[in-house]
Amino acid sequence: MGEVSGNFDNKSPLTYSVDLIDCLNTESDSIELKQCLEHFKLLESQSDADFNFFQSSVQDYQEKIDLCKQKTNAAKTEVAADSEIDMLRKELEDELQRESLLSDELRVITNDINDLEHQRGRVEERRQSWRKADKDDSRAQMKLSMYASVTNVVPQLDERSTTSGDMVKREKKIVQNFKFDPLKMTSYDTCSSIWKMINSD
Repeated sequence: MGEVSGNFDNKSPLTYSVDLIDCLNTESDSIELKQCLEHFKLLESQSDADFNFFQSSVQDYQEKIDLCKQKTNAAKTEVAADSEIDMLRKELEDELQRESLLSDELRVITNDINDLEHQRGRVEERRQSWRKADKDDSRAQMKLSMYASVTNVVPQLDERSTTSGDMVKREKKIVQNFKFDPLKMTSYDTCSSIWKMINSD
């Protein structure tokens, strides 16, 4: 453990620990979530438009089918020529086939809308999870700031394999680095060493 002395400004360990946590936070997951929500809104809007279009088309074809049926009944009543009846029947069959196709497309769109609703539910769950994570991060940040203010110890959170950090001695304008290898020291010994550093002059 060496001591590094030099010019050290008057910022408190609390400020350094807050800056350290801010540096460690990333916004990539938050950006990804926002993009997912925007994509979902676009898909939902397009699906609603397609649904309304096909529903309107089905109604139009139903009106045409009803009209064809009326013409067919009128033709039968008036004993129209066989050729005209065949033509009306053919027209009715065509309209029925179009209605069937539109119904199939409408069913597909309905399924897509249901899938989007499920996706929206999952996105909402992720949003709630991120809100909880943000609250947990804020609590952890406040705890770390409090610990740093009381003990003058600023841990290096990016070092996962070792217990390391800086002991800030503001009065002497000294920053003392420390690093303990958990494979070489027990947790008790590491804790005792850190407390000795905290209590030393």
